[in-house]
Amino acid sequence: MFKFLRGLIIASVFISAFSGHAGEKGYYLFSYFTDDTTSGQQVHYAVSDDGLHFEVLNQGRPVIDSDTISISGGVRDPHILSGHDGYYRMVLTDMDMSKGKWSNRGIIMLRSKNLVDWEHHTVHFPERYAGKAPADANAVWAPQTIYDPTVGKYMVYFSLHSDKQGPYPVDKVFYAYADDDFSTLVTDPLPLFDYNGPSIDTDIVQDKDGVYHLFFNTWGDGKTMRRQYVFTDLHAPESWKLLPGHNQPNDKRSEGSTAYPLYEGGWILCYDCFRDKEFQFCKSDDLINFELVYSTDSDDKFNPKHGSVIWIDEAQYKFLKSAYE
Repeated sequence: MFKFLRGLIIASVFISAFSGHAGEKGYYLFSYFTDDTTSGQQVHYAVSDDGLHFEVLNQGRPVIDSDTISISGGVRDPHILSGHDGYYRMVLTDMDMSKGKWSNRGIIMLRSKNLVDWEHHTVHFPERYAGKAPADANAVWAPQTIYDPTVGKYMVYFSLHSDKQGPYPVDKVFYAYADDDFSTLVTDPLPLFDYNGPSIDTDIVQDKDGVYHLFFNTWGDGKTMRRQYVFTDLHAPESWKLLPGHNQPNDKRSEGSTAYPLYEGGWILCYDCFRDKEFQFCKSDDLINFELVYSTDSDDKFNPKHGSVIWIDEAQYKFLKSAYE
């Protein structure tokens, strides 16, 4: 459940991926869910001072109760974005796996000034897109948000799937723009890219040279693989370069990756090795070549599934620690 600290004002400052300096001390917030049970499909928080080793908050309990924000009763894949306007934006998959793999009909959009108190809205695709193709989706998976400078709006991207007779017989990634209040989607979903095969769990980051790196999951030959595009134009997929192979340093089946910069330089790519019940952290200097740093253990208190990591400052770190004592 929520734990509110009223009257305490915390400035929510936009943190650019490269606003830090080498050697600067910084902190990290990891938002995630824990497993496929109803009780595990909740938003959890963990914090870190090195970007690799995380301490769970709220004694490992959820920081947001799914029943208070979702239609399904479960939430997955929390993605938080630090906005340019003083707001944090979170998007979630509105789904309880216990009701079936194809039980997901929408997403949840949230907005906050302090990472504790969240305004929330459900976007139920059968209702929002009634009479249109997206209303027939039986999976709206792993939404994430990025600011699109070409239109000055926040863009939410996600994968859509339907049955074989429906409009999305193969998982494919789409995007739509949010309204100014981040309470709904105001455009119809359009394809973000076409991999000519299944594509889910998409994560987009931008490096210091302005190059976008898009990570996504696909599968074939009995394996779940992570692949990567690099590009400079978010809306010109014909110009994107698909890198060869897959970008994790082993052949374990994995999903739900997230990439984030370190304060001291370099990047982390982490992902869920779901068959092995472990979570791996890899490091890179160029966002292309990755070296495994460590894996969590299934018995660890911190053993996340799909989530996201953002930078926070010392005041925010102390505030969250106090809020979730």
